[in-house]
Amino acid sequence: MPLAAQQHDDDYASIAQLQQRMDEGNLSSKGLTRDFLNRIQRIDGSGPALHSVLQTNPDVLKIAASLDAKRTKQHGPLYGIPVLLKDNIDTGDREQTTAGSLALAGAPAPHDATVAAKLRAAGAVILGKTNLSEWADYRSNHASSGWSGVGGQTRNPYALDRNPCGSSAGSAAAVAAGLATVAIGSETDGSIICPSSMNDLVGIKPTLGLVSRAGIVPISTNQDTAGPMARSVADAAALLSVIAGSDERDPATADADQHATDYTQFLDPNGLRGKRIGVVRALGGVEPNADRVLDEAIAAMKAQGAIIVDPVQLPHINELGDAESIVMQYDFKHDINAYLATRTGLKVHTLADLIAFDNAHAAEEMPWFGQELFEQAQAHGPLTDQAYRDALTKAKQLSGPQGIDAALQAQHLDALLAPSWGPAFMTDPVLGDHIVSGDPTIGGPSQPAAVAGYPSITLPAGWAHGLPVGIVLFGAKWSEPTLISIAYGFEQHTHAWQPPKFLDTVDGKPVASPK
Repeated sequence: MPLAAQQHDDDYASIAQLQQRMDEGNLSSKGLTRDFLNRIQRIDGSGPALHSVLQTNPDVLKIAASLDAKRTKQHGPLYGIPVLLKDNIDTGDREQTTAGSLALAGAPAPHDATVAAKLRAAGAVILGKTNLSEWADYRSNHASSGWSGVGGQTRNPYALDRNPCGSSAGSAAAVAAGLATVAIGSETDGSIICPSSMNDLVGIKPTLGLVSRAGIVPISTNQDTAGPMARSVADAAALLSVIAGSDERDPATADADQHATDYTQFLDPNGLRGKRIGVVRALGGVEPNADRVLDEAIAAMKAQGAIIVDPVQLPHINELGDAESIVMQYDFKHDINAYLATRTGLKVHTLADLIAFDNAHAAEEMPWFGQELFEQAQAHGPLTDQAYRDALTKAKQLSGPQGIDAALQAQHLDALLAPSWGPAFMTDPVLGDHIVSGDPTIGGPSQPAAVAGYPSITLPAGWAHGLPVGIVLFGAKWSEPTLISIAYGFEQHTHAWQPPKFLDTVDGKPVASPK
């Protein structure tokens, strides 16, 4: 095989394929890392100019070479594999952690986030940091997903004038474009699931408390979690296996070690057989491409032995939005102040400081949209306020025990199924995101699991005019094994993933070859 073809294969190769090549001596971690660095420069910094990677680790080649020197036949699945991190995840090295804001630029974080530390311990190569919606899309309701003051606008590699969606936009676009094998994103509500769906990826939003949030720039301690983004279920499962587990720095993970496991053991090609899956039609019925792909996915699941219950009623689905909004406003003020206290060498120490910084640097930070979410959060009182406690109780009860749990138990279901938001929308910095929605009282397909703190997974399922369309599975707390088994069974019989063509627009011309 010619070298150019071999390198192109490495760009989109799975973790298992890369490990086999390294074990055989046909590839080194340093060589793979160098190839990704070159590809980032060629595709992200020029050519299609995705703006998905904010920075690369200045020590990455040295780290990869060190891992090569210590490589033995006994190693974990991520050993020597380059991984990108969303730039709200602390790394105690020379890389910045900015959350996309110029307010955090200048002084690196003093310590690794627990997720970063776990990756290093597993031998993964932290390749760099990805662009994101500034402050994980919690600054303005009129924001354009994937835009930050530090990195500008991330573009969708399937059609460059389309949006990558969600705050983990850079992580999704980079993995879709073959700039890294896998990446870590984070989600409060939709920021792993939506960008994964619109960039033809597998994204797993874990159970709240399965993965530590220590050292991750927060929005809400009641909904935040990091999670894997990959081109296959197997790669996502391998990544989740490494980052899951208890951490004394995050009290929410107290029970994680009782549930964390090697999730690759649930990669069953017959994972659909006998599974009872309920279809939540109330989360669809708006975007026709999403509904069509959902119906095609249901047919494929039935063909592989799944028992489909269609439709299933998800109680209280239209009662979550107001309570979720109140909880996030209170949480953000408390949690961002606590996070900023861990950073040294910065001129901002509180949410009030961030608001003042944006006002002082409005030309750079607010050319397209403001910071009304910051201001609303700042106006709230402490977490002891009765309004906060009432909203939190309502949100958790209606989404979890009285919502997802009730729906699963009523029909003896293993999981719930919904369409995604549909194909990627056009990027519009003037008016913000144009995510297709129906009943304004019902959130997107990510909302029920996000508010409950339960797991969800999206995976490639179909296409609309050259744009990927996914499906979303979610279930009970700690049900990652079941969701992964279902997702893998679906993936192995549908093979919906395709690499991007870097078109300038839908049905347009390629801006640059992906090779």
